[in-house]
Amino acid sequence: MLKVGLTGGIGAGKSEVSRLLVSYGAVLIDADRIAREVVEPGTPGLAAVVAAFGDGVLTGDGTLDRPKLGSIVFADPERLATLNAIVHPLVGARSAELESAAGPGDVVIHDVPLLTENGLASLYDLVVVVDASPETQLDRLVRLRGMAEAEAKARMAAQATRADRLEIADLVIDNDGPLDALEPQVREVWDELTRRTADRA
Repeated sequence: MLKVGLTGGIGAGKSEVSRLLVSYGAVLIDADRIAREVVEPGTPGLAAVVAAFGDGVLTGDGTLDRPKLGSIVFADPERLATLNAIVHPLVGARSAELESAAGPGDVVIHDVPLLTENGLASLYDLVVVVDASPETQLDRLVRLRGMAEAEAKARMAAQATRADRLEIADLVIDNDGPLDALEPQVREVWDELTRRTADRA
């Protein structure tokens, strides 16, 4: 089994890279999706978030109001650290559970947005970074996701710098260009990952 950490700044196109890798045969463990699962209604995770942030972070039907919580934590590093201390251990435990179900010849892709920020590179056999310029990221967030420019900039500022991400990268996928330029690069990375997996067998 080859354990790969996949990361990239918000708006860099990591989701598209994940989708392509899965289509080639990778096993995907998506930290963002797991982070949503561990705070669903009725979970200990949601109870802990409400205990820390109050009932105001819930919607009328008792689910987590993610935009409301986001507006609180992205403006306050201490509150963000509080949230991370609740969610990250739960995500780590569930990720380990999913990884243990993968086969010995599998390429397991851990899609981890905050891999760089949380110093997690050493957990993986190698790290793949999806890279795009800050200008491209901002354009995608505003144009494709409909974010206000100020919110997009705040989200980007809360993440690691581009240089920090590139420093921990074993392989880099340049996603500054159009979508059709992405697929050949991802295919090349996949070929490298499967080669490395075979070498370990």
